[in-house]
Amino acid sequence: MSMSDFNRKKTVSSTDENVGEARVVYGRNPVRELIENGKPVDRIIVKRGEYDGSISVIVAKARERGITVSEADGRKLDAYAEGGRHQGVVAFLAPMSFFTVKELLDKTSAEGNVPFFLILDGIEDPQNLGAILRSAECAGANGVIVPKHHCAPLSPSACKASAGAVEYIPIAKVTNLTRAIDELKDAGLWIYGADADGEYYGDVDLSGPAAFVLGSEGHGISRLVRENCDKIISIPLHGKINSLNVSAAAAVILYAVEASRNIKK
Repeated sequence: MSMSDFNRKKTVSSTDENVGEARVVYGRNPVRELIENGKPVDRIIVKRGEYDGSISVIVAKARERGITVSEADGRKLDAYAEGGRHQGVVAFLAPMSFFTVKELLDKTSAEGNVPFFLILDGIEDPQNLGAILRSAECAGANGVIVPKHHCAPLSPSACKASAGAVEYIPIAKVTNLTRAIDELKDAGLWIYGADADGEYYGDVDLSGPAAFVLGSEGHGISRLVRENCDKIISIPLHGKINSLNVSAAAAVILYAVEASRNIKK
């Protein structure tokens, strides 16, 4: 399979389980990044009368790309952005195409990379999901695997929290995480779960082909998923609080992997 096959957009169909809902992205920096990086923006709406500063740049670049630009009052834009945090501009993108686990593995192999995936088990807060995707993309993860159920949707707030990372990091959406883990194991990956009672991550070689599981904010990794992990690793906590926010924990683990791989080079 060629790289153009990996990067093409799948045909959108209401019955295609690998295609998500149409997406809304708001905020000046996220929308400008989408337009400048050639992402599939269908149209943008600008708050009526707000053509100052960066908005005028966004509008000019959108028109250069042939993207439809329209105006609306602030109340209409408020309906698309949680808390009215649109900063005067909203973009509408084509639905996202999700990968299968096999496609993630094939893409990683074609790019000559050692597999480095993140598995999210029950992350239900959109802000946490977006922040995790941002850290995963920045740390060089090859993909993120999420369940179709019991996972936050890629809502406008999740997309904004990802700071555009949702457009760059491949995401696989699967029906059953344990079956996905079995598929990864068959491909030679080690599966590490992150939990409080595990081995200190600094004592573990994280440089090989691997996937790292993060559990839900309240309950951690589910029992069946945990039982299918090869090793449980933990982050030391020395303060009065006995846990990290899951997005903060993700950043720690992701950069521990990145550091381990750089040492091995």
